[in-house]
Amino acid sequence: MKANACTVLLALSCGLATPAYGQDVGPATETVSTNGVSLAYRVLGEGDPLVLLHGFYGTGADWSAVAPELAATYQLIIPDLRGHGRSTNPTGRFTHRESARDIYALLDHLGIDRVNAVGFSSGGMTLLHMATAQPDRLEAMVLIGATSYFTDQSRELMLGSAPDGVSPGRLEAMAARHGGVEKAQALFQQFYDFRGSYDDMNFTPPLLATIGARTLIVHGDRDPFFPVQIPVEAFRAIPDSYLWIVPNGGHVPFPSAEADRQHFVATMLGFLSGSWN
Repeated sequence: MKANACTVLLALSCGLATPAYGQDVGPATETVSTNGVSLAYRVLGEGDPLVLLHGFYGTGADWSAVAPELAATYQLIIPDLRGHGRSTNPTGRFTHRESARDIYALLDHLGIDRVNAVGFSSGGMTLLHMATAQPDRLEAMVLIGATSYFTDQSRELMLGSAPDGVSPGRLEAMAARHGGVEKAQALFQQFYDFRGSYDDMNFTPPLLATIGARTLIVHGDRDPFFPVQIPVEAFRAIPDSYLWIVPNGGHVPFPSAEADRQHFVATMLGFLSGSWN
């Protein structure tokens, strides 16, 4: 069955839905002013730094399902992307390039030079900009449901997400999540504006080939936004990369069953540890 825009947007707004076994990481309590925005973030655990980037319409709390296990090994840095959650975005626009600059500015503020990172959807797209803008600063990254460019299929779904078609109930839920109706309306508009964006997500194979970070690409084979050809192309272009296609996986192929979740987290931890060869 072909997914319509409303179905996909609902999935995106839920992000990594926190199951019963998750531990809520809570709202961001720290902020840093950078690039014209106030960026909210959380720091959890101890160890080497690991940045976790949520998807569009989400917040850093979307990592609640896996944060406790990851924080046992790493110091987690979990921001709310610009305009999301408790972060501001007075510019009224969102690009993944600007988002990458925000995250590097946050790392500079924290005095962190080199990190591992995991990002899903827009978080993963932010990581692609980070990995190509300052290649030496990313040790390893996991891209989940991300894309290197928007296809006609992507733009068709975005075209069907016009802000004036948002139901009152959905607007209310998003406003509660992001701190106000105006912020929620801005996010709906920014997502809709992606349909006409051609220079933000437009990574060619030669540019992807400049990525020095070890890269694990995780992608659902039934992602309605980004067809499986995109992660395959990225895998072929990024020098030190691995590809995990999740059978019957959607846009963010994160498992809900406890055993599958444990396997998912163990796989990420094994990759990030550098033990793969």
